[in-house]
Amino acid sequence: MASFTLKVIRGTFAAVDRLSPRAAGRLAFRLFATTPSRRPKSAKERELLGASRIWMSNARAVDLRFAGGQARAHHFPARPCLAHAGRVLVVHGWGSRAAYLSALTGGLVAAGYEVVALDLPGHGASRGRTLTMPMAVRAIDAAWRRFGGFDHFCGHSFGGAALGCAAAGLIRDVPAHRPRRLVTIGSPSEMAWLFTDLGRRLRLSAAAQAALEAHVETIAGTPLSDFDAARASARLKVPMLVVHAQDDKEVAAHHARRYGAAGPHVTLHWANGLGHRRIVSAEPVIDRVVAFLGEAAEQAAA
Repeated sequence: MASFTLKVIRGTFAAVDRLSPRAAGRLAFRLFATTPSRRPKSAKERELLGASRIWMSNARAVDLRFAGGQARAHHFPARPCLAHAGRVLVVHGWGSRAAYLSALTGGLVAAGYEVVALDLPGHGASRGRTLTMPMAVRAIDAAWRRFGGFDHFCGHSFGGAALGCAAAGLIRDVPAHRPRRLVTIGSPSEMAWLFTDLGRRLRLSAAAQAALEAHVETIAGTPLSDFDAARASARLKVPMLVVHAQDDKEVAAHHARRYGAAGPHVTLHWANGLGHRRIVSAEPVIDRVVAFLGEAAEQAAA
């Protein structure tokens, strides 16, 4: 059953849609691109954020600026007592923040990696209340330029899709940045489904849905169908680890299967029972990510 808030939103959109489907489509995009509150939504999130404070205090904060936005990077240097394993860019998902990935970044640093964890615009310590895929890719580009590139990418949910788009150069005015290895955890394989799902939830008319998708393409400067990280992966052939749970209720398992079908360079790892959020902090998942990235160094040495 729809919540009272959703019913009110649907009623508002129905009224706007009757007057102007174009206005309804643009309003839907504004709703989509507005980032959620940064306050923890539950006691579990408050506990996680509190537990991460000590770890996050080890990072050097670096502000990144790019056309249309700003982002905060958290730089964890490699441990001097360990052989430097490479530099990894870690990106969180929608409504999350770098601090929520402390178990993952901590595991990578413990394995000898230098890590940069990004707070996307409108999230964590970054300013703003808006995030779009072009903005996310520009933030990744700014991090790449500031830190002199990355050996590996690792992203959860929306962050994984953004890293895939950045690697493939799907934003026309941003150069492609190809890592040696790419890891996605619970990530969508393409973005069109998000807007289809949004239109379904808001009960947009066909005309308003078309206006929404046209506005997205105007903002992005490219057809919506181009934002297909799985198809781009098939072209790039960068070794890729796709971690997903078949019980993920936010990003369906068929996205992982689409990645897996991109070619033999993609390793599909099922982490069933961990859902969409617990998966990114699960010790077996972190161990699998570390092992996968470590294979690059082993191959180089061989």
